[in-house]
Amino acid sequence: MGSPSLFKITSLNLNGIRSATTKGLEDWLAQHAPDCMGVQEVKAQADDVRGRFDALAGLRGYFHFAQKKGYSGVGVYSRHEPSEVIAGFGVPEFDDEGRYLELRFDTPARRFSLISAYFPSGSSGPERQEAKYRFLDVIYPHLTALKAQRDFILLGDVNIAHQAIDLKNWKSNQKNSGFLPEERAWMTRLLSEAGLVDVYRRLHPDTTEEAYTWWSNRGQAWAKNVGWRLDYHLATPAIAALARRAEIYKAQRFSDHAPLTVQYAFSV
Repeated sequence: MGSPSLFKITSLNLNGIRSATTKGLEDWLAQHAPDCMGVQEVKAQADDVRGRFDALAGLRGYFHFAQKKGYSGVGVYSRHEPSEVIAGFGVPEFDDEGRYLELRFDTPARRFSLISAYFPSGSSGPERQEAKYRFLDVIYPHLTALKAQRDFILLGDVNIAHQAIDLKNWKSNQKNSGFLPEERAWMTRLLSEAGLVDVYRRLHPDTTEEAYTWWSNRGQAWAKNVGWRLDYHLATPAIAALARRAEIYKAQRFSDHAPLTVQYAFSV
């Protein structure tokens, strides 16, 4: 278990929960023992999860599945029972795709949410890029309104590399989804005007190659560390100030993403 003074939280895009668990994810969870883990791209339905993946290494799973089989879906595995579970953020186009799950842990001392979110990818073509822009347009006011009410950490595959240090080949990717000027400007706005904090960058402001969390399955991207930093902890300032240590685990591969773990000096 995480110590009473440090709350250990992991985010990981699974690229399929069945695939990730065949690669040793459950043993890793037992060994590293996070208090909570946000997961994205579950690529399963309730019937697939029930009795097999509804708990992993002592963590209970909560999920928001996509209507489409084998697609998207997010979840949070937690050692602690939430006071409320909210699936979706009120926008049918994206709620149907299973992209947002919020667990609330409310006590007299703190109103706190842990969110697992999977932002759309626009890499498959213009239609999906437009969907990505629509998602950014609607998630922004939702997060700003939530920030006015409570502290939270959004764990997720945001599918945006914010700065040039966040991907290997930034010069050749300036016209590609994930590093488009409009996407990067959205992230800048979220961190400046909306006031959320990129927790990894707060702890490691200058890290380059070690910061990557995703590698294409094409070519030798993993072997050559031609990666992107697409996975984030985005937190309200009071919570971000409690972040003590961040680690990207690369000794094993459970998917095309690496687990991003941050330890915070608080408990729920």
